Amino acid sequence: MEVTLLDATENPEEAICTAARNDYMNDWVGEKSFEEIMETIDGDTTEEKRYTLISHLLSHGHFGPFEHPKAIFAVKGISRSCMAQITRHRHVSFDVQSMRYVSFDDIDPDDVGRGEMIVIPPSITDPDWIGRNQQVGAVDEETVEKREEVFESSVRESVEAYQELLDLGVPPEDARFVLPIGTKVNMVMSMNPRMLMHVADMRAAADAQWEIREMTETVLDIAEEWCPLTFKYYNEHMKNRKNRLAP
Repeated sequence: MEVTLLDATENPEEAICTAARNDYMNDWVGEKSFEEIMETIDGDTTEEKRYTLISHLLSHGHFGPFEHPKAIFAVKGISRSCMAQITRHRHVSFDVQSMRYVSFDDIDPDDVGRGEMIVIPPSITDPDWIGRNQQVGAVDEETVEKREEVFESSVRESVEAYQELLDLGVPPEDARFVLPIGTKVNMVMSMNPRMLMHVADMRAAADAQWEIREMTETVLDIAEEWCPLTFKYYNEHMKNRKNRLAP
């Protein structure tokens, strides 16, 4: 899996603060400098004033101003299972690689068990991996080898069947029905900071599925660079409060 930032609102926290101050100012923010807009906020520097206001907004549940900036992320190589989970968040915008128009007829079925085309869950290869609702604990190496054998055999058979159906003239949109839910897909998604915090509440939680948790944590790392004061406060005071922030 890879995640990269394609584009984002410049100076996002200036936009957040300006929008928030608009609610409580007699003057119009459109004719004021940012320094004038923030003049009455506590802090010796503009950075301190921003953090004062942002932390006040988040601690008091004033989330509306965080809807103005937007970031666009490109995600490579997540499973269809993970894609199905993240696209449940209806306030995020998505474009997903189509399996109607993109076929995988050039993939060697012998490579799929090594992570080509298919996401391999860690429980297949890690004897110590403990997942949610798992019926057994750690296992021995022999069991891991058997897991790998069964997994690889299954996905190879699926890919071979898919490619044979294509050769028989079945359209990709129908041939794809035999592919595993672990088939890799690329995706572009965009969201505002408020929605990202909600997604993180749900999908970076300890009981979230491992793949979407990994993706969400990576997106959060990027967001910390893009919107540093907002996600500094979120990580220190709000993260791991499941469902705390509504969409």
